[in-house]
Amino acid sequence: MKNTIKQVFHSGKFLVGFIIFFIIFLTCIFYPLIVRTDPLAMVGNGNFFAPGTYISQEEAATEEPYSLNVDASSAKLQAALSVDDLSAMQQWLIKYGGVKESDIDVTDTQKMAELWQAHYDSTVAQPGLIAAKKKYYVRLDKKITAALKDSGVIIADKDADTGALTESKTIKGTDFINTGDISNKRTFILGTDNFGRDVLTELISATVSSLKIGFIAGLIATAIGLFLGLLAGYLGGFPDNLIMFITNLFTVIPSFVILILISYSVGNSARGIMMVALIIGLTSWPWTTRSVRSQVISLRNRDHVNLSKLSGHSMMRIIFTDILPYIASYVVMAMILQISSGILSEAQLSMIGLGPATTKTATLGLMMNWAMQYSAHLNGSWWAYFPVVIMIALISFSLNLMNTGLDQVFNPQLRD
Repeated sequence: MKNTIKQVFHSGKFLVGFIIFFIIFLTCIFYPLIVRTDPLAMVGNGNFFAPGTYISQEEAATEEPYSLNVDASSAKLQAALSVDDLSAMQQWLIKYGGVKESDIDVTDTQKMAELWQAHYDSTVAQPGLIAAKKKYYVRLDKKITAALKDSGVIIADKDADTGALTESKTIKGTDFINTGDISNKRTFILGTDNFGRDVLTELISATVSSLKIGFIAGLIATAIGLFLGLLAGYLGGFPDNLIMFITNLFTVIPSFVILILISYSVGNSARGIMMVALIIGLTSWPWTTRSVRSQVISLRNRDHVNLSKLSGHSMMRIIFTDILPYIASYVVMAMILQISSGILSEAQLSMIGLGPATTKTATLGLMMNWAMQYSAHLNGSWWAYFPVVIMIALISFSLNLMNTGLDQVFNPQLRD
């Protein structure tokens, strides 16, 4: 046993896969112990807040500022002007402002603003320009002027009796605050999703749920496949023909189609995490059955098996003592693949709205479904779906790498 474990961990592929999966597993255990917030708590009143640290604006306005000698207008310009705005400015300056194209650098926002202020005139003749475009350029000019103007933001106190406003403070562009002085702040490493939920906390919780589905589905599929494969391979004859007939029926019809039909027939009210895992497990066993059966057929006429038969040992004893130990490594590899397949199947089902119908927990597939429904991929909110894709890929990659490593250790044809 010790030698077998040493051989397994001497496999580079298995070791890499094991380390990746072990890190994910440990993260799923310890992160909820450190961050005790509800993973589905709606902390943001809005959709898809970008990753970053959010500080209280009220507290920031009342803090004593630090005056820094920095050019605030440049940063304001970069925030105010988009790539499309800079491109439109370039077109106007060349066509109506008399500026040579070689003198324009759209990557230099400050220089573009200076050229614009020096040459833009809304009253100049602009042939071929529609009224809507002219209004756009006027708005763009006002935006640039406002960004370059450092008039500051006035903070005023309102009189409770008269309603009159009294200036109490002016915040200038050169006034900065130290975020360490702000006590009321919240960091979202991966931003928030469409419901305003912390994506990182939700991702860890979803990974736990998906791993649970994968393990349960893998156990069920492997147990059914092992039981039927052992019976069919050892008994042969009519039991073998009957089991293979049923197996072939499930093989001919794509398993995902069966999965969809069963999930749809169950209904939303009963389709929880355990039910989805059960459905996946009950539809994923055929290939395990076929593989185990072929292994048992190659073993049932070996000398040690025939000797057990002549000794009068029962069928169950022969299977458990003379056959099963020889295919144990293969069963473990089959289960690893079933777990990976179960996680991917849940993600596929959830993407088409047939995954776990629950608002109490999340899965990786449900997170993808929510991101797709609220068009995260169209509005640039990559943090709502890309980490989920990476997590699914890492889990599948690690499990398949572990399986390949085990195959190299236990398959005589692949040994060095």
